[in-house]
Amino acid sequence: MVLPEKHTIIKAVPEAESQLHEVRNRGTAALTPEWFEDVAVNLSAAERRAATLVTRRSVKKAWQAAWLVRAITCIDLTTLAGEDTAGRVRRLCAKAKKPLSSELQAALGLEEERITTGAVCVYPTMVPHAVKALEGSGIPVASVATGFPAGLTPLPQRLAEIRYAVDAGADEIDIVITREHVLTQNWPALYDEVRAMREACGPAHLKAILATGDIATLRNVYRASMVAMQAGADFIKTSTGKEAVNAVLPVGLTMVRAIRDYGALSGEIVGFKPAGGMRTAKDALSWLILMKEELGTAWTMPDRFRLGASTMLGDIERQLEHYATGRYSASYRHALA
Repeated sequence: MVLPEKHTIIKAVPEAESQLHEVRNRGTAALTPEWFEDVAVNLSAAERRAATLVTRRSVKKAWQAAWLVRAITCIDLTTLAGEDTAGRVRRLCAKAKKPLSSELQAALGLEEERITTGAVCVYPTMVPHAVKALEGSGIPVASVATGFPAGLTPLPQRLAEIRYAVDAGADEIDIVITREHVLTQNWPALYDEVRAMREACGPAHLKAILATGDIATLRNVYRASMVAMQAGADFIKTSTGKEAVNAVLPVGLTMVRAIRDYGALSGEIVGFKPAGGMRTAKDALSWLILMKEELGTAWTMPDRFRLGASTMLGDIERQLEHYATGRYSASYRHALA
C-alpha cells in the first residue's frame, strides 16, 4: 500500500495485480449440512463487533490515501439502468480504465502506476459493448444474470441468460438466488440451483448475490453463504442494490466469517462483494477494515474483494484530491461517465 513518506504514495497498486482467474472455488461434491445447520449467529454481538471495527483502527493521511487507491482497484464500476446505451457503457469503461486524472496521479506520486477499477458490470445485452471498449485493458467484464434483481424467472431461462452473457464475452456472472429456498430452509434446492448456475458459467467466475435484505436473519445469511460456497460460488455478494436494506457491516461480518469457516473446512478460497447503499470514501474504508481485520490483507485485493458501489468513486476522487492539494473539489468535476 502507501509508504507514509511526505506526500508521495509509492507503489500502491502492484500487490493488487493478482491472478484473478486462477482463483476458483471447486465447491463440495454434495451438500454438507453439518457445516452450517447447528451454527447460531448472535445479532447483538455481530452488531457490536461491526460497530467497533471502524473505531478501533484509524487510517489517516498518506495511509488513508493508499487505502482509497486500493479501494478504487476493487470497485465493480456498474451501470444497471433501464436507459443504458452503448455510448453510456463506453463512457463508463473509459472511466474504469482511467479512474483518476493524470494530474491527480502525478500529485499522488503515482504517475508511473496503472490504476484501474476491478471490473465493469452491466446487463447481458450490454456485455458486447463493454468487451469491445475494454479490449486489451485486462479489466474483466461482469454481467448480472438469472432474472436480476428478483430471480423469479424459470430456471431454464436463467441458465440461458448466463450462457448468453458468457458467450458475449463476460468474465464474471453475478447471479441472484431464489430467496424462497432460504426462507423455507430448502437447502438442497438452493445448492442444486447454484451448482447448475456454476456449470452454466463455464470459465466465467460466479458471484452469488444472496439479497441479504430479503432473507430475514443473520443465521439465514450464514447458512445461505455456506450453501452457495458449497455449490461452487467464487464470490458471495450481499445485495442487488434494489432491496430495502443492502450492504451493512453486521451482514458483511456474518458473510466473511462464513468464508473463513468454509475455507478452514474445505481449503477453498472465496471472495466477497458488498453492494448497494455505499456512497462515500468512508464507507470504502470501513469495508476494507472489515476485510483486513477478519480475513487478512489478501482479502483487500481485487481477486478476493469487490465493492459494488459506483457512486463511491467520485467521493474517493474528492478525498484524494483533498489529500494532494488541501482543497475539496466540487462533486460535478468527478462524473462517472
